Amino acid sequence: MTTPLLSPRPSQLDRTAFVAHYGDVYEHSPWVAEGAWERGLTEAHDSPAGLASAMAAVLSEASPEQQLAVIRAHPDLAGKAAVAGDLTDDSTLEQAGAGLDQCTPEELARFERLNDAYKKRFEFPFVMAVKGNDRHTILAAFESRLNNTPDDERRTAIDQINRIAQLRLEARAER
Repeated sequence: MTTPLLSPRPSQLDRTAFVAHYGDVYEHSPWVAEGAWERGLTEAHDSPAGLASAMAAVLSEASPEQQLAVIRAHPDLAGKAAVAGDLTDDSTLEQAGAGLDQCTPEELARFERLNDAYKKRFEFPFVMAVKGNDRHTILAAFESRLNNTPDDERRTAIDQINRIAQLRLEARAER
């Protein structure tokens, strides 16, 4: 089985074109793509895994303040932006794929309470790669992660954001 390649191929793009095509992989944070391009892209970065790894390295090596900015760029799960239809296309598809657009009023109220408690504790939104999960497993993860320390939760959120980016790149390669 051959590894799917991204189109257009990242290694063949100039900075402007690369950021135009891949700058939205990290929610409202095109600087991650800019950093990956500046480090140099080769044919190894033309696959979803290769580009995801390059972009994850940029975010992982960023300052805690830059990381927090990326975390804070993410919407609440099943939050007001989702209800109002104000999510990015990727976030809308991801949340719908996990059934978050089908929450009961009670589940929406639970998400709202957990979102509020989480943001009060950590000062950023709960972030989770929801693909392959449903609203019940997401709610369980939400409750569990409320017990993390702020530093552990920042690292967990960054890991989840890198996972989201990889899933987004894989979806683009499949189109």
